[in-house]
Amino acid sequence: MARKDYYKILGVDKTASQEDIKKAYRKLAMKYHPDHSSGSKENEEKFKEISEAYAVLSDPEKRKQYDTYGDEDFRQRYTQEDIFRDVDLGDILREFGFSGSSSFFSFGSGGRGRTGQKARFSFDPESMFGFGGTAGSRQQQSAAGVKGRDLEYELPLTLREVASGASKTVTVQTPSGETEALTVKVPKGLITGKKIRLSGKGESSPYGGPAGDLYIRSKVEDDPVFSYQDYDLYVNSEIKLTEALLGTSITVPTLDGKQLSMKVPPGTNHKSKLRMAGRGLPRMRGGGTGDMYVVINVKMPKKLTGKQRELVEKLAESGL
Repeated sequence: MARKDYYKILGVDKTASQEDIKKAYRKLAMKYHPDHSSGSKENEEKFKEISEAYAVLSDPEKRKQYDTYGDEDFRQRYTQEDIFRDVDLGDILREFGFSGSSSFFSFGSGGRGRTGQKARFSFDPESMFGFGGTAGSRQQQSAAGVKGRDLEYELPLTLREVASGASKTVTVQTPSGETEALTVKVPKGLITGKKIRLSGKGESSPYGGPAGDLYIRSKVEDDPVFSYQDYDLYVNSEIKLTEALLGTSITVPTLDGKQLSMKVPPGTNHKSKLRMAGRGLPRMRGGGTGDMYVVINVKMPKKLTGKQRELVEKLAESGL
């Protein structure tokens, strides 16, 4: 999948304001819109591209996600429907001076043409817009190629399954109402929010086109020992006050069932994080691994014996 730089597509800087983004889209829409251009295939594709860029950058949350995770991870998190959800380009283009009833949009079932209700875009970027020169035949060809609706399934996974990969069986409902069991190969690193695609396992097209896709979205379950943030793991370890002062060695569990020895240096503070490089979760597509952090909890005694109190008082007298 080719990477997309939405800022470059619209010709704006990453610091561009919402007004700058809107102005850039207006200028490009005037240039490439079928009503103002030659109607060539190249211009149609360019219009689709700038409309997708505007749909992302004009939405503060989508723009934040795109800026944070980059194009590749953003499109793992957002399907084509996600990108255009709550974006009515018909209204936007009317604001720019185009006709609201132009035939360059093609809508799937449940969408609108001219009734005034909110439009719902097809997931397939190739069929998302149906450009018409001669209205009849072109629109029929566009409808025949409309892809079925994509579906999404949330798959619960354990941290260990994320770390090692897994084979899972999911049961989905077919358009006819029957159930179908699918075997899903879960790749390593499929943390919460990441998706994998099963081509052609979505809803069938109402116009005889290809079926939609099924997206499997990961949801990592809570673990009694480990927590995680992105690809880094966190585990708690409790030590005594004297061990924090003098230093000690502790045993640390790992996701693969091993027990590793780790040195805690003298003078370690409560809630200090000690890093074990490369012991976190694997990143998808061979991107290395995260780290594991051992969070040190210093156990403070609630009650001292007479001997302990005497020793602590001597330490206090010594200036400690």
